[in-house]
Amino acid sequence: METATSLIDCRCSLGEGIFWDARDGHLWWVDVPMPSRLYRFDPSSGDLSTFDMNEMITSVAVRENGKGLAIASHGGFNFFDPENPRLERLLDPEPMKPFNRANDGASDPAGRFWLGTMQNNIAPDGTGMEIVASSGGLYRIDPDLSCHVMATDIAIANTICWSPDADVMYFTDTAVGTIFAYDFDIAAGTISNKRDFARFDRGHPDGSTVDAEGYLWNARWDGSCVVRFAPDGSVDRVIEVPASLVTNCAFGGDDLSTLYITTASFGLGAEDLEATPDAGNIFSIKPGVRGMPDNRFTG
Repeated sequence: METATSLIDCRCSLGEGIFWDARDGHLWWVDVPMPSRLYRFDPSSGDLSTFDMNEMITSVAVRENGKGLAIASHGGFNFFDPENPRLERLLDPEPMKPFNRANDGASDPAGRFWLGTMQNNIAPDGTGMEIVASSGGLYRIDPDLSCHVMATDIAIANTICWSPDADVMYFTDTAVGTIFAYDFDIAAGTISNKRDFARFDRGHPDGSTVDAEGYLWNARWDGSCVVRFAPDGSVDRVIEVPASLVTNCAFGGDDLSTLYITTASFGLGAEDLEATPDAGNIFSIKPGVRGMPDNRFTG
């Protein structure tokens, strides 16, 4: 049995949005509920920095042509410069849906940012709220900051990643339980031919990454594991995680050989927390394969 180990004792309520910056050698992730925080970790020195946010943030990408990060938040899409730490709001993809929030997001190989939304299920006091099915959508934000609707009728948008040749985009609605594949046109930034890709019988599909061999690694909410799916959708490996709420993953390190994994403690009772004392931490494992560099936003 392969098992990831706790690496960073950050005790996040809802760790998410993990991103490896290969240029600067930093690992970024977020803790979603208020008081929401952005984290930066330098594996070479062990330094851990935190940035408090004035609203919930959910996913990030390093900017290619500007300073800092692109960040999806409760209210939309933002830039953030760690040297001048405040969110700079750029757009709201859903001004007609004030009860929605951003969820998963990632940049495609051409540098566009894809942002998924959902009904906000986190109350200001950190308690859970009922999810409204089909309230969310999937949006593409281009480097010129134009915003395009790519899919609708989504409950919980998750898993936004691409095959190594950029011919396939993967996506899931966590509430449905199926990871989908689309044909991806990198020049046009369009998706088509939606089809079932994979299902698994432990937990629910959350965030994902793709390795250099084209296999998809999927974090399993309420499943205590990360699953590696082959390009045909079959289960290749299961990495156990000593936390029930596994939320996202990314390859990092100098040679992209370390799988970093975010987890959550959100909503767990005293008995669950006693059984999984590292819930909310960053876990890691060297699975023997390499990942691909996370894509930067070119805006």
